[in-house]
Amino acid sequence: MVRNFLLIVLSLWYMTAKSQEHTSSQNVSSFTIQAPQLGGERKIWVYLPFNYNETHKKFPVIYMHDGQNLFDSFTAFAGEWRIDEVLDSLKAESIVIGIENGGDKRINELTPYTNEKYGGGDGDKYLDFLVNTLKPYVDENYHTLTDRNNTTIFGSSLGGLISFYAILKYPKVFGKAGVFSPSFWFSEDMYDLLHNTETIDARIYFMAGDHESSETITDLERMEELVKYKIKDKKQFLKKVVHNGRHNETLWTNEFKEAYLWLTDND
Repeated sequence: MVRNFLLIVLSLWYMTAKSQEHTSSQNVSSFTIQAPQLGGERKIWVYLPFNYNETHKKFPVIYMHDGQNLFDSFTAFAGEWRIDEVLDSLKAESIVIGIENGGDKRINELTPYTNEKYGGGDGDKYLDFLVNTLKPYVDENYHTLTDRNNTTIFGSSLGGLISFYAILKYPKVFGKAGVFSPSFWFSEDMYDLLHNTETIDARIYFMAGDHESSETITDLERMEELVKYKIKDKKQFLKKVVHNGRHNETLWTNEFKEAYLWLTDND
């Protein structure tokens, strides 16, 4: 019941409310791109490093879901992740691509398998858009390092679920994943997929709060054991459980800096 309530509430959050003013930094811009795999257009937010226009160097890229909630309180609900403020403070040399979620299609697009109650299962179409339409556009129009070791996928809740799925589905594209509060409960097929995966060659950061739902940590620990068995280098995997952490933007905002620094530690 708790997980069902959280899913419904979060879906409403991602679809509706707005703040009264913009809060994104000057390093954030946006564009709209055709998304034929998803049946329309998508707005994409772009964070560029502080020195992007002062150098000819190329930068690693982080692809993040629910772009409405990353940079700007005006487009976010229940607070933004403050990704731009965090990276500005670090003088981080990474490009972040925030992908607009599909509103009432969000559950479908961020789930690779179906759930008896909630449906879903269009995650492959969403990732097809990301990998074969969006990434080529980004690589052509921005100064990016295009290889897997410099390409990260990152999200929370269903975004955490699809991020973990992405490194298994596209190991030659994504070499790193930030997996916050993943909705592993959505389908048992995720565990089956990992069982049938020979090895994982990626850098993975798991994070969840111990007050999200009664099953969150149990599900996370179950997946952790499988990952440890499959991952090529155990030093490339980290799991963090946050005391009193709840399933909301506050948790994800507070934990983003540490996850970013760990994921980019070997850059």
